[in-house]
Amino acid sequence: MPKVLYAGADSARESYARELTAGFAEAGVAAELVFDAPDPAAIDYIVYAPASGLRDFTPFTNTRAVLSLWAGVETIVGNRTLTQPLTRMVDPGLTEGMREWVTGHVLRHHLGMDAHITGQDGVWRGDRPAPLARHRPVAVLGLGALGTTCARALAGLGFPVTGWSRAPRAVDGVDCRHGVEALAQVLSGAQILVLLLPATPETDGLMNAERLALLPPGAVIVNPGRGSLIDEPALLAALDSGRVGHATLDVFRTEPLPPGHPFWAHPRVTVTPHIASATRPETAARAIVRNISRAERGEPLEHVVDRARGY
Repeated sequence: MPKVLYAGADSARESYARELTAGFAEAGVAAELVFDAPDPAAIDYIVYAPASGLRDFTPFTNTRAVLSLWAGVETIVGNRTLTQPLTRMVDPGLTEGMREWVTGHVLRHHLGMDAHITGQDGVWRGDRPAPLARHRPVAVLGLGALGTTCARALAGLGFPVTGWSRAPRAVDGVDCRHGVEALAQVLSGAQILVLLLPATPETDGLMNAERLALLPPGAVIVNPGRGSLIDEPALLAALDSGRVGHATLDVFRTEPLPPGHPFWAHPRVTVTPHIASATRPETAARAIVRNISRAERGEPLEHVVDRARGY
């Protein structure tokens, strides 16, 4: 019987205990779920969140996999003691949550909803209708599971969507481009830009002053991906100049975002507290159970992190 250690947030322990136990029962997997490891060598799998206290994986000599509860692994992948196979979280709850958040904020900016929500001042602004979606080009940088579902949803609403990735991808209804040489062209046509790339050395500071200057004047940036994708001083300068019309940001280089950070008070910035795509125990637990079930049947694990690529 495999022994599974939950090493996540204490606040979520009860929820994961309930959902993992139910998931193992549904899958017909006889697993023992534990919450401490007096004998680390007896642990077969670790269900892991970086916010937990576990940092040294050296004692877990027989552990077959570390299964992260987070989609991003940039805070884990550099841990030299973590030599076991590492998987990242891919589950329907994450995907659905991201699709809903991105679609909501793209529509908000497309329709100019802020002017009506905040402009309750007695001024009738009926002379400024939004264009139809088919006249509003949107670009999605990053065509992994989250970027793909968002690009499809936006294309389904009628937006002309261009997707960009480092390697070739194909997404129905989306004009897919790839490679560094195509990025400038993608940015130059994006009235709304959605950032869903992973955090890697290659993507750090991707949206710097040079690339921000490629956007059409007044373009909107929506970033639920990673805070490291944006050069923050360059973005503030672009917002001040009007080159960027607005930035809706869910992720930041420092989290929580410090109270004195200029993003909080900037009139062209919307801050949300890293809520675009939360891990939900009821769906994440099933994804974990499915992967452990595969390993127990001798099948390859899903969503194994490529340490060289960083995701």
